[in-house]
Amino acid sequence: MAAAPEVFRQAVATLTSARPRAEIELSEVGPPKRLAPWAHALAAEANGPAGELATARLVLLHDPEGQEAWDGVLRLVVFLRAELDPELATDPLLPAVGWSWLTDALEGSGASWTALGGTVTLTSSARFGDIAGPSRSHDLELRGSWTATDAELGPHAAAFHELIASAAGLPPEGVSMLGRPSNGVAPRD
Repeated sequence: MAAAPEVFRQAVATLTSARPRAEIELSEVGPPKRLAPWAHALAAEANGPAGELATARLVLLHDPEGQEAWDGVLRLVVFLRAELDPELATDPLLPAVGWSWLTDALEGSGASWTALGGTVTLTSSARFGDIAGPSRSHDLELRGSWTATDAELGPHAAAFHELIASAAGLPPEGVSMLGRPSNGVAPRD
């Protein structure tokens, strides 16, 4: 890291200094090696209140020369996978909702970006034979990338944390979910 350009070191420092909410597990992982001269990656995981799992990876790419499609020198790439309730999996508006998780998170965080693009894919899998697990599963996969306009990536990290919280179905911070007590006994009227 000592040999890395100053802008990349500053970007990594601000990206990793943002702390996620308690429900999100965050760790550093090995970045891809061939996408840019410099890269750093984070992985995140969160379980929602109904047990839905959301996992994500955020990769910071830096090319001092820039790349034409990036419109800058610092590119962020996100890959998110979220388990879906079977009833939600058939909603025709779900891809747009999934994309709004990212755009709303970026806008709400105050991040400054350009050249945002990506895809949302819905998958449905059936298991057969000796493969353990549920007979059917449904997932939403979001792939997105954007260019940070400066090395202050704290807001981009906050957007990443918000994205995974939305995908896992976590309520806004400070809001409690109403439901059964943790002992499983329903309250009496």
